[in-house]
Amino acid sequence: MDKINWKRKLSSRKLWAAVAGIVTGLAMVFGLDEGAISSVAGAVVSVASVIAYIITEGKVDAEGVKKSVEDIQKAEEAVK
Repeated sequence: MDKINWKRKLSSRKLWAAVAGIVTGLAMVFGLDEGAISSVAGAVVSVASVIAYIITEGKVDAEGVKKSVEDIQKAEEAVK
């Protein structure tokens, strides 16, 4: 069985849009003010966007470092 990639799952905008929808629906059921509902939904989507950006940039940076290490190793082997 494959392992679940939690970083990918948690950075999914679809997941956070669904969470915002659930939170909004529950807030309506419990009679919260529309302004509060909008604020909470907006906060959830904003936080999700920041998390997705940070994770994506981290992956890009990691690939850049990996390529640099490979280039250095190739140069080192060429010198030997």
